[in-house]
Amino acid sequence: MRQEKKMKYQRRRRLVRWFFLAGMVACLIPIGRSYLVSRQHKAQQDALKRMVEMSQETAESNIDNANMSGEALAADSNISGRQTDETGQAGSSAGEQTDGNSDPQEAPEPAMLRKYAALYQENEDLVGWLSIDGTGIDYPVLQCEDDEYYLHHDFYGEDSKYGCLYVREQADLDGGTNFIIYGHNMRDGAMFGDLDLYLKESFFQEHPTISFDTLYEERVYEIAAVFRSQVYHAEDEVFKYYQFYEADTREEFEDFYRNIKALSIYDTGVEAEFGDTFLTCSTCAYHVEDGRFVVVAKRRKEQETTVIY
Repeated sequence: MRQEKKMKYQRRRRLVRWFFLAGMVACLIPIGRSYLVSRQHKAQQDALKRMVEMSQETAESNIDNANMSGEALAADSNISGRQTDETGQAGSSAGEQTDGNSDPQEAPEPAMLRKYAALYQENEDLVGWLSIDGTGIDYPVLQCEDDEYYLHHDFYGEDSKYGCLYVREQADLDGGTNFIIYGHNMRDGAMFGDLDLYLKESFFQEHPTISFDTLYEERVYEIAAVFRSQVYHAEDEVFKYYQFYEADTREEFEDFYRNIKALSIYDTGVEAEFGDTFLTCSTCAYHVEDGRFVVVAKRRKEQETTVIY
């Protein structure tokens, strides 16, 4: 009898042990899967960054080579010029030749920044690159006709819970007043997972600007407001930052500006006036249902277009 009880006890212990191990495996599988997906996402983003860096290095190398060639050509021209003077012969240079049909007032077509040329060839939905010092935010920004597409797809169009940083179709990068960039608030800090670091004023003071490159120029934006909001019902008569893209009048501009300043968690000291343009970063927050965390930045006026030909 005692032996039989002992065997039953041992069987129960084995069963408990197996159930415990099965539970651990069941918990570890999704954790391991999430880790793998996170690693794959990071690897893809690192590859995109390397592509940009390599294109930049190639462009700079080509510029250096062109400068060296220009110096050599100038030296040859000086020698040739001295020889011409000595023989008493004169001739017009290529630089003096003009095309009678050319218009000296006509502005040149903008050239794409060479560091993004290779990336654009991979995906023509690319509209720029966003980066914020002190965070992991350093990503391409996409735009297409389907406003929800890059919410669930990566840069190469594969299904992804990370998605991409993206803008809606109605966003106008060149003529609009407010350019809204959306991104997931990921637990591992990816995409806009670090954006809420701006909840702390001390972080803002150390990182007061946002860098955003279009395909044609490098831009810097100064953070004007940091606030929590939410996606409201259509019938709610409240300020909806996500509906503001273009200010056709001074009143529309001032309504947006007054509201973001009133909502801001702290005073950034950055002021704006009619004619200024904004970049808005928006991600999910969990203080209320359909909550959002928002950082609005004003484009610096004094900066000039930076183009690498």
